[in-house]
Amino acid sequence: MTSPDPSATSRYPAGSAAFPHRDLTGLAELAPWELLYLMDEAEQWVDLNRSASKRDERLHGLTIINAFFENSTRTLLSFEIAGKRLGADVVNMHAAQSSVKKGETLIDTAMTLNAMHADAIVIRHQSSGAVQLIADKVDCPVLNAGDGQHEHPTQGLLDALTIRHSKGEIAGLIVTICGDILHSRVARSNIHCLTTLGAQVRVCAPPALMPAGIEQMKVTPYYDFDAALDGADVVMMLRLQQERMSGQFIPSPREYRHLYGLTLERLARAKPDALVMHPGPMNRGVEIDSNVADLAGRSAITRQVEMGVAIRMACLDVLTRKARGVEGWA
Repeated sequence: MTSPDPSATSRYPAGSAAFPHRDLTGLAELAPWELLYLMDEAEQWVDLNRSASKRDERLHGLTIINAFFENSTRTLLSFEIAGKRLGADVVNMHAAQSSVKKGETLIDTAMTLNAMHADAIVIRHQSSGAVQLIADKVDCPVLNAGDGQHEHPTQGLLDALTIRHSKGEIAGLIVTICGDILHSRVARSNIHCLTTLGAQVRVCAPPALMPAGIEQMKVTPYYDFDAALDGADVVMMLRLQQERMSGQFIPSPREYRHLYGLTLERLARAKPDALVMHPGPMNRGVEIDSNVADLAGRSAITRQVEMGVAIRMACLDVLTRKARGVEGWA
């Protein structure tokens, strides 16, 4: 289906045409104005979350299930806070407590969740494509909180929002993403989001951690971190995902830091006001030094966490509007 073009006087189409999708399973197929719409919707929640009263009851009476088949702390907490600040009843389902541990298939789990008549389901799963499989089997909106090496759409959106808050426009910025590109769903969602919004994205990794054919994603690959940093507006570091690695991908953490760790000396190769980002959790002293991660005025790592709650509030609000009978979304 061809998406409508926004008019010359608007950033995006009116009503539900601004975001016509039932689910948010990835950013790869989204149009620029769909990304901008979700980011713009999040701005009101940035303001609310900074106020003394952090409550809005628009999702009162709705039930949101956070089904996390893969362990998480910050993402689960962020989604839980987002749902509760919008007045929803939030239920967390942890992998260790689920029947999947007893041999239940993913399809059976999807049918069980559907029978509970939730109003939205947030899913995190270790297998790429698992979230879409569940989304195809349930009747309510599904939001991807990270699936395997596929995507992590709300992370891509919150990172873009963080960059916009610091830099204004995203179009034309040089963004360097360095680390375990091969295993990173965060990198994929950021690449889709930032290139769609007009940024020039560079990816840097050791050869063993660089996906084959990465150029097809409209990015420029680098193996020399110093070269990748030259003139960058934003430097985004990624965690080495040892849990997804089988085999020897790097010689040692010490050697990795020597070649690909972000130090103050290396950061000086980027622009003087370059923003430092990391999706967390960080391996301090490996991919990023503490004096860089905590660098006042330059590090946006805690701001990313703040923007995450706002983005997730926006996504839950937008995806449940049809069920709530919001005008223009029926």
